[in-house]
Amino acid sequence: MRAIQITEFGGPEVLGLAELPDPVPGPGEILVEVSRAGVNYADTHQAENSYLAKVTLPLVPGAEVVGRTPEGRRVVALPTSGGYAEKALAPAAMAWDVPETVDDLTALGMVVQGASAWVLLRRSVHLEPGESVVVHAAAGGVGSLAVQLAKAWGAGRVIATASSKEKRDLALELGADAVVDPAEPDLKAALIEANEGRRVDVVLEMTGGTVTDQSLLALAPFGRLAFYGMASRQAPQPVQPGTLLARSTTIAGMWLAHVFQLPGDVMRTALEELFALVAEGRLRVIPGGEYGLSEARRAHEELRARRTTGKLLIDPSR
Repeated sequence: MRAIQITEFGGPEVLGLAELPDPVPGPGEILVEVSRAGVNYADTHQAENSYLAKVTLPLVPGAEVVGRTPEGRRVVALPTSGGYAEKALAPAAMAWDVPETVDDLTALGMVVQGASAWVLLRRSVHLEPGESVVVHAAAGGVGSLAVQLAKAWGAGRVIATASSKEKRDLALELGADAVVDPAEPDLKAALIEANEGRRVDVVLEMTGGTVTDQSLLALAPFGRLAFYGMASRQAPQPVQPGTLLARSTTIAGMWLAHVFQLPGDVMRTALEELFALVAEGRLRVIPGGEYGLSEARRAHEELRARRTTGKLLIDPSR
């Protein structure tokens, strides 16, 4: 089969096209004939071995696929790796049925980004109706869905940040009440102004650096910031517990992999609710571009340069 293989760690240049043997499922695994693979920012960290879970070489990257099993079952699945390929293996427990009415883009958009937005709002910050929500990187995969979910679940005011006018316009189209350029010199003041002069209740943040620092300063008493990534690769300033006490604020971290340690099938619950919102027309995935296997390097280049919006896909048939 055709696949992308990494034989040394580095940037997008390490993604090479290769011919590899077809994978053979072992106990507890299923084989998926991949119709589309999803591209996540975490994949760029995996390529340089800077992700939370360390990997070994050689590596076929890609942690989400949609396709069919040899028996014809249509599934969206989370392999530990191997998604950038014509065929992939996934743990049977990490595969969920996809309604035929849900297209590949939507299925892949929901299984990581949609579920992340669901977990962030439902479990990490426990969003209450009427609360204000700041969504950073609001034109990205998680951000674009978090804006829509916050509105669907009754947020009082949704403030989106994005790095270009086009991305900010998209956030407004998705339902944001106000938009802010995260490069504002005084981001704290800009967020408070966008919330009509009030400090904000909730922040979903995956940028790092000063964006995190300024967002924390913008929180209202009992405000919560959920940190789920560091796209800038710049660490925020350390936070002392006494500072949290003085402002009655909360910082939560979220890595989607941990939901599988919770009782019950949290992912199934999330996906069922997300697919229902899709069917009602209240939630949609923004297409971010589709690349052939041979274009995987370009997909990573554009993702790292923040030139993309929405969900990126790889089509292994080309």
